[in-house]
Amino acid sequence: MATYMDGLNRVDSMALVTLDQIRSSDEIRCYLEAADQQAILKGYTEHGLRHVSLVSTVTHGILLQLQVPARRAELGAIAGYLHDLGNLVGRESHSANGGVMAMSLLQRLGMPPEEIVLVVAAIANHDEREGEPVSDISAALIIADKSDAHRSRVRNPDPATFDIHDRVNHAARRSFVRVDAVKSIIAYELTIDTESLMGGTLDYFEIFLPRMLMARKAARYLGCQFELHINNNRVF
Repeated sequence: MATYMDGLNRVDSMALVTLDQIRSSDEIRCYLEAADQQAILKGYTEHGLRHVSLVSTVTHGILLQLQVPARRAELGAIAGYLHDLGNLVGRESHSANGGVMAMSLLQRLGMPPEEIVLVVAAIANHDEREGEPVSDISAALIIADKSDAHRSRVRNPDPATFDIHDRVNHAARRSFVRVDAVKSIIAYELTIDTESLMGGTLDYFEIFLPRMLMARKAARYLGCQFELHINNNRVF
């Protein structure tokens, strides 16, 4: 029976749960779509398949750029894809609820406990109000999640009634996470149409500063410096 080594843990490769399995699961898709519907009803921006797919991809990319082993990077991608499951229960404590839901799903799929704990801890700690980077997977997920600002996330069809989250996301024209492993820099590059923001870039900082501070903490966990660039200007 084939095995591989992940740190000090010997994991049975026949029990590996892949990202493709997660993404192709009708059950998981159902939960994610229902969770997004809950977010819509409560007036939140998009937290559906587009968002979780992007967070999954960016988490995976950050870890690979930092030369994390491929399987560990895939666990990061799985955590990214499942990180907003908890919105099905409610926005409050959605990260902790999502961790519990993910644990149940992954146990039924046969993922080894040594891997489940990494995925669950990352999901449970991704929210800036109650989370902390607790592993490289967790840190990468935090950065990926906090960097998704884009007009496609806005669900409100009436610009006249946009709240600050709608205004900021609608003004975002481009967002990109760039990893320089040689210089140990993780840079978040954001292009904003400031003319469409009533408060200019201050609108952005009003809601995103706590998220960026958490992203900076996550980058430090990964041994990197975090930089924020808005409209080609380095902010910090």
